[in-house]
Amino acid sequence: MSRKIEHYVAPLEETPLEAVDSAVTDAAPSNFWLEAWRNLRKNPMFIISAILILFIIFVAIFPQVFTAEDPRACTLGNSVAPPSAGHPLGYTFQGCDIYAQVVYGARASVLVGILSTIGVVLLGGTLGALAGYYGGWLDSVIARIGDIFFALPLLLGALVLIQLPFVRENRGVWTVVAILVIFGWPNVARITRGAVISVKNSDYITSAKSLGVSNFAALLKHVIPNAIAPVIVIATVNLGIFIVAEATLSFLSIGLPPGIQSWGQQISDAQTVIRTDPQVLLYPSIALSLTVLSFIMLGDAVRDALDPKARKR
Repeated sequence: MSRKIEHYVAPLEETPLEAVDSAVTDAAPSNFWLEAWRNLRKNPMFIISAILILFIIFVAIFPQVFTAEDPRACTLGNSVAPPSAGHPLGYTFQGCDIYAQVVYGARASVLVGILSTIGVVLLGGTLGALAGYYGGWLDSVIARIGDIFFALPLLLGALVLIQLPFVRENRGVWTVVAILVIFGWPNVARITRGAVISVKNSDYITSAKSLGVSNFAALLKHVIPNAIAPVIVIATVNLGIFIVAEATLSFLSIGLPPGIQSWGQQISDAQTVIRTDPQVLLYPSIALSLTVLSFIMLGDAVRDALDPKARKR
């Protein structure tokens, strides 16, 4: 026996479908970089690291704002003297003001890190983009050259190259930067190559070429802007690595010359009194560690913001 089923239909005025089905048509389209910036602003790690980095850069550019002392003015009568008015960190074994040395040491260390990062991105990014986009024999040649430099670790290669007479006699900021760029570009080139390969066959690249855009113009205008995100991440992290590399070379007395204040040089000079006066070693070490940690934190925050998979997690 069949049973009749009654259906209830709500009145039209109680079901405002126009409100449910409406869509905002005048909103601005979503932008990858805008979304990344919104995620960065919400990340406490980015805020803390950015504030620290801006402060360190300000100290490096305007050290005279923070101290009126000359870091090279040393008086043996003040050797290992305790902190006093105007000298909050005391004196080194040679009677130099520790606070002034730490403040002025930021300039060379940060400058080497920034210039080395710019050079590595320009050289490695250019070679990696060309290799990934054009492929063929160009890709093979750049890959083999990169393998040669990959065989030499950064510090080991720098130690070998800096011992050459011409390089040793002309040590300076630009010499250290050039050496770090020579041995640091393959990593950026490899990452750029992979990013370009993943982008170059996209539909919008094919459409641009079909409209008459040349290969090189497509590479500059469409491929590189859409493949630069991982390069920015690795460059941010590398900046801290290059600062450590410069400090290591200066610690071994083969980096920057003694006339240039740097944290690595100050740590090296503090070896003689590390047991009796550890504060001489402590303060430049803290400054170096904080700077490197800030750039690593910034790199992690930028990576999370630019990686869609990381945002989904």
